[in-house]
Amino acid sequence: MRHNKKFNHLSRKANHRAAMLSNMACSLIQHKRISTTLAKAKALRVYVEPILTRAKEDNMNNRRLAFSLLKQKEVVTELFQNVCEKIANRPGGYTRILRTGYRLGDAAEMAIIELVDYNENMLKETKKAAKKSTRRAGKKATKEAVEAAQAEAPAVEEKAAEAPATEEPAQAAE
Repeated sequence: MRHNKKFNHLSRKANHRAAMLSNMACSLIQHKRISTTLAKAKALRVYVEPILTRAKEDNMNNRRLAFSLLKQKEVVTELFQNVCEKIANRPGGYTRILRTGYRLGDAAEMAIIELVDYNENMLKETKKAAKKSTRRAGKKATKEAVEAAQAEAPAVEEKAAEAPATEEPAQAAE
C-alpha cells in the first residue's frame, strides 16, 4: 500500500536520496542541463524548483537555505549571481523535462532536465507566418497576378536553357 507516500522514494534510503538529489541539483545548476532517468528528473524538479524560487531574492537567509540543500559553495554562488538574473521575471516553471527514449541496458526511460531560460534553441523567436491573403480580390487584381506570372515564366525557361547540361557518369562495363 502507498499510504502517505507523497513523493517518489526512488528505491533509496532517505540519506542516499537526499545526497543524490543534492548532487543532481548542483550538476543542473552548473551545467544547465543533465541527462538522467525520467523518475529521477521528476524527483529533481520537485527538489530544485523551491531552491530556484528562493534564489530570486538574494539575502543571507536564502543563501543559507540554498547551501544547506546544495552543499557546494561554488554552486550557490553561481545560483545567486548568474541563474537568478535569468529567472527573475519568471513566475515558476524553471525546469523543463524532455524525454529522450529508452536506455539500452535496462530499458529505463531516459530524459533531459534543463533550466528553461538557458536553452537558446527554444528561446529563438519563431518566424511569424506570412499574412494570408484572402480570395476577395476582384477581377482586375486577378488579371494582374496572371500577367505577372506569365511574365516570369519565360525568364525561368530561359535560365533553364542557359544552364549547362550535366554529363551522366559512364556506366561500368559488364
